[in-house]
Amino acid sequence: MQELHDAPLAPLTTFRLGGPATRLVTATTDAEVIAAVREADDAGTPLLLIGGGSNLVIGDKGFDGTALHIATAGFSLDGTTLELAAGEIWTDAVARTVEAGLAGVECLAGIPGSAGATPIQNVGAYGQEVSATITEVTAYDRRSRATVTLANADCAFSYRHSRFKAEPERYVVLRVRFELEDAAGLSAPLRYAETARALGVEAGDRVPLTTARETVLKLRAGKGMVLDPEDHDTWSAGSFFTNPILTDGEFAAFRSRVAERLGESAEPPAFPAGEGHVKTSAAWLIDKAGFTKGYGTGPARISTKHTLALTNRGDATTEDLLALARELVAGVDEAFGVTLVNEPVTVGVRL
Repeated sequence: MQELHDAPLAPLTTFRLGGPATRLVTATTDAEVIAAVREADDAGTPLLLIGGGSNLVIGDKGFDGTALHIATAGFSLDGTTLELAAGEIWTDAVARTVEAGLAGVECLAGIPGSAGATPIQNVGAYGQEVSATITEVTAYDRRSRATVTLANADCAFSYRHSRFKAEPERYVVLRVRFELEDAAGLSAPLRYAETARALGVEAGDRVPLTTARETVLKLRAGKGMVLDPEDHDTWSAGSFFTNPILTDGEFAAFRSRVAERLGESAEPPAFPAGEGHVKTSAAWLIDKAGFTKGYGTGPARISTKHTLALTNRGDATTEDLLALARELVAGVDEAFGVTLVNEPVTVGVRL
């Protein structure tokens, strides 16, 4: 277990932003993770968990406490059952499942971060969410000071949310188990219209696994959503805001605002989100509020490839990023009466 003091955290995040931690511990086994957590808890020291750093916004002053970098390794396939250690690189794990001919997470290719973060955020993209394939999550429960295993039903998964996200100070994910599908080399049925269009098939069709993965990677790269150290459009946390879920009444009021601003023929995106609720597009809201691709004049700007990604152009500070985010939130609220909610976790700062 490696330990550093006054250690920079920016290199551990995809934004490349944030000040130092008082103490940085890197753990490579589950036992080391648990020992580091217990030590911090026993001492009453604030604890920050870091995996792939793809969903973190750390303040410029850094973190006054122990930052625990979870760098555990472990990839195990038993038939169609996959077990990943929390520190496994997610995009590499997806590639290996595709190579093994197993379907279920192929449309989640290219998503940066670690496997342990996937149940916390209920990671999803292009018609798939990890909640559809996760069977159980092994975690250290800081309340009971014991290792526990939570079945899928106990994880309280919903859109970009889970029990782990609801109780961030309680659980430390150690391992995640998935049940995948052997579909003779074919993908799971395609649920996302953009993916189906790109492949020239109908929604619900299956395609070769490698084709599905490669298509998703190409779509993501076109939006700056595949990490590339030379491309500042990828110095981001991916989608910075979640897609708003509105009640039917809220959506009706929203449609009226859209008609007033954009004309009677304008129709905002609308997707079913459970009884009495409608999901709309955060990217559409940002764009129609006047914040287009590449918006901004400072070191933090909207990506030139996707309006939902806020980016560090190389010398931004966290405050630069937050100023831009606040401008977008205020602009969308003024234009459409909808409040955007940030997807990344903020540390030492707030929108």
